[in-house]
Amino acid sequence: MTTQKTVSPAAATFIVSVVQFLTPFMMSAVGVALPAIGREFSAGAFQLGLVEMAYILAGGILMLPAGRFADIRGRKRIFSIGLCVFILATFCIALAPTMEALILLRFVQGAGSALIATTSVAIISSVVPQQVRGRAMGIVAASVYLGLSASPTLTGFIIQYGSWRWIFWGVLPLQLAALWLTLTRLHGEWHGAKGAPFDWIGSIMYAGAVCMAMTGVTHLNQGGIFTLLFAAGLLGLCFFFYWESKTEHPILNVPLLKANRTFSLSTLVLLANYASSFGVTFFFSLYLQQVKGIPPQYAGIILVTQPVIMAILSPIAGRLADKIDPGKLTVFGMGLCTIALATCTTVNAETTLPTLLMILALLGLGFSFFSTPNLTVIMTCVEPKHYGVAASLSATMRTLGMLTAMSAISFILSLFMGRQSVSQSPEAFISALQTGFTIFTVISAIGVAGAFASARAQKYSAMYQEPQTDLTT
Repeated sequence: MTTQKTVSPAAATFIVSVVQFLTPFMMSAVGVALPAIGREFSAGAFQLGLVEMAYILAGGILMLPAGRFADIRGRKRIFSIGLCVFILATFCIALAPTMEALILLRFVQGAGSALIATTSVAIISSVVPQQVRGRAMGIVAASVYLGLSASPTLTGFIIQYGSWRWIFWGVLPLQLAALWLTLTRLHGEWHGAKGAPFDWIGSIMYAGAVCMAMTGVTHLNQGGIFTLLFAAGLLGLCFFFYWESKTEHPILNVPLLKANRTFSLSTLVLLANYASSFGVTFFFSLYLQQVKGIPPQYAGIILVTQPVIMAILSPIAGRLADKIDPGKLTVFGMGLCTIALATCTTVNAETTLPTLLMILALLGLGFSFFSTPNLTVIMTCVEPKHYGVAASLSATMRTLGMLTAMSAISFILSLFMGRQSVSQSPEAFISALQTGFTIFTVISAIGVAGAFASARAQKYSAMYQEPQTDLTT
């Protein structure tokens, strides 16, 4: 599996955490900067939506194949390449001359982020001993949420006093420092299937199917060709699963999914968690600004409640996952998320600010006790040779969950509001919000059942146990 293993667990955790801070920071920053970008390029809502969709699409296409490719060619190598691509795209976006160029560069940036996301967790799992891995996962998760927390405030300040391009110029030195740390301090290389053939046919089949399905579901309310495109994408995914079950060197280990119930259930629960929770910020951002009339900068401060709590509590949840059954923590966290989402269904024009803060705090608490323990379960129940595939499938499930949430929101808003803006019809928006959160609550409740089933499967199955490492040396 490993050519050498000289880097310390602490150093690897620090380097991965620094990089994992920068990628969500950049993703969140672009979301805040979209209005300013639209004004400079005279871009409409559709083009601005493509800026975000291009980034997510790249992740959806590349995360799964990248995990297998990293197992074959080396996890550090793919991690470093992803960081280089991300930095280059950031530099070019700061110079983007047109909206079309910006959208293309966001796709490239998303590709770099996908390579980083699929290898980060695999590197941590390769370096950090199993008995303290939850703690390391918690630190990495905290860095992600810290990036999400810091981005809106800093980005808003930059846009208020300068150009949106300075967001990208400003983060470049930090990205270059992270690359220097990776190349000079992250010693060693880790493989899961060194020298094995790569499944190019399956990768192309998967990329095409995801492209069709994502394009179709995004415009599903328009019917016609988009309905056919969505159906073709689903059919393509079925063919992909069939191919992967038959080929000798798949990018998706279907036999592993069938044989390891804990692994398959935990990844599905991860999908349910992101599909049910990801839309909260979108709905509440519009609600606070368009229904409550709160200025954007203050709305951002309110919304940062959730990621701040997640940044604080994720390391604690990681430590607990090392000491008690992480499956039970996953059920607990998913249950809290479900309660928070159920409370969201009662939100209306008269809902008080303390109530909204309570909902966001409860959701942050639930997400903290779900995210790190769930990832600990996923990476603990597979052998080291499957770390790349497990990490990439986890990242893919997160991305698909985000897409599911945003696609559902787009469909619900078009159904209730048509072409009206929120300010024109706040009552219709409230109805759409309540309907959306009702659907998300059901998805989350299904996730609770899945988390409970995963915990039981973990209890009654033989989990992979690595040799214990002496942490005192």
